[in-house]
Amino acid sequence: MVTIHLDGERLVAADGSTLTSILKDHPPDCAVAIIRPSTQEQAKTGSLAISTTAGQVVVELAGDQAAFLESPDRVPSLTLHWQDRYAAAFGPFPADTRPARKPHLYERGDVILGCGGYDPARSYLIFSRSRHAADHGAGEDGGIVGRVVSGLGVIDRWSTGDRVTKTEPVISWADTSRSFTTTDLSLPLEDGMRVVTRVAIVAQGFAPEKISDEAAASVEHMLLSLQSGRFVADRSTSTHIGDLRRAGTEVPREYHHPRREGAVTVRTAGKAAGGVFLYRTDVPGSMAHTVVGQVVQGIELVRLAQEHDVLAVAVRPERINLLGIPLPQAKGIAAARGIALSIDRDAGERIVVAQEPETTLEILATGKVAVTTAPIDKVIDIELDEARAPASVAVFRRITGLAEHDAGVLPVFMKFDDVVLFRPTIPPGIKLIPENTPDNEAPAAALAITNDSCKNAGLVGVRLSAHREFGPTSEPFDGTNIIGRVVDTDKIKKVKEREKVYIREVRK
Repeated sequence: MVTIHLDGERLVAADGSTLTSILKDHPPDCAVAIIRPSTQEQAKTGSLAISTTAGQVVVELAGDQAAFLESPDRVPSLTLHWQDRYAAAFGPFPADTRPARKPHLYERGDVILGCGGYDPARSYLIFSRSRHAADHGAGEDGGIVGRVVSGLGVIDRWSTGDRVTKTEPVISWADTSRSFTTTDLSLPLEDGMRVVTRVAIVAQGFAPEKISDEAAASVEHMLLSLQSGRFVADRSTSTHIGDLRRAGTEVPREYHHPRREGAVTVRTAGKAAGGVFLYRTDVPGSMAHTVVGQVVQGIELVRLAQEHDVLAVAVRPERINLLGIPLPQAKGIAAARGIALSIDRDAGERIVVAQEPETTLEILATGKVAVTTAPIDKVIDIELDEARAPASVAVFRRITGLAEHDAGVLPVFMKFDDVVLFRPTIPPGIKLIPENTPDNEAPAAALAITNDSCKNAGLVGVRLSAHREFGPTSEPFDGTNIIGRVVDTDKIKKVKEREKVYIREVRK
């Protein structure tokens, strides 16, 4: 017999058993952490914490060239020497730089070892503030010695007189037994082995004795992002792992706080805005991150996760989202959660199309929610073709509300013959590239959105019959992106101009 610990619980299994025997219900795509019995020791993570007079940055080092940064003798020479909108340079100091005398392309956050006047005796540590191409007197490989993984806001604040006060390696606990993550359930169990299968998270502001809505909107974004029970590690660094599936979403900055080990944040600015991050170690707070929760179980899985790993997650509280569901089902959910439900009208077969408050924490804090309903004949079911038109479907979900809820809204713009056109509000900067355009015929009941090749970009339409010349938005085929089809064609026939139509996505 072998004794193991499964998510902290002691378990006895027969000799020769594999992970399959103890993980019968575990999702096969989700990695588990395997920690073989051993002692633990402190180990360097490959990152360096650089303290400056304007704040701390954490740099993930790249290669042996960066080793000189860890020397305390180097600190006195690291004073801000010059800066512009593209970069900030500390130095000078002597180094073994071999300038290639040609420009290189750098991304925001790159840390570069370069020199002034192609003189290695006047070398500089240069922090890239924005994407740019320049000749910084770096080596043939561009001289990148690291990347800022925390504190990007600090590099923007540096000004004359700022200097480095201390450099020290970031330390974490490393397991000497080659612990790892795996999805291979045929792995044999070993005596003393620890197996961690999921990450448990408690939302910021949620506690049995008191619920605070200080981060209600950003917490709601986290609950939506993780409601599938999956965390996809699109990014993995020494300090954090990041799930970027909902990057590009606007999230308010609500709860600024230091990011301790196990902290869960949502980014509120930049390309990764809307991404969810889990922290492996302590890093300073950031104005571009709002803290939305804390890992309370499974931190080992967070520490060991590799890029592209999928982790099973459980978040408390469960999201309260009643939109798109029949009223009797909404009543059952509210009763089960101990929430008082206020209904605008309770007669006939009705679907919930709006709720107030909108966020889970606000509902739990007040203990009540008011819902707006619509009769079933006013709610139109649609299917979206994400496989053929992923970008256009993403835009459609965003502008109708289907990205956050199971019910959305479309304002009717015009109706003629067998065509119904809708004019949703398109946020600035939205691009609709040609995608899944019809070839010889636009099929009957097809749902489409006009792409950027036409002046009416963003117009949504449905045509109840097939057409060989114009698409559902009455535009030529090359201006028409087919995004799915309308299931309830009989209901479409009854809509009127200038009314709002409620839609509900049906997934195959």
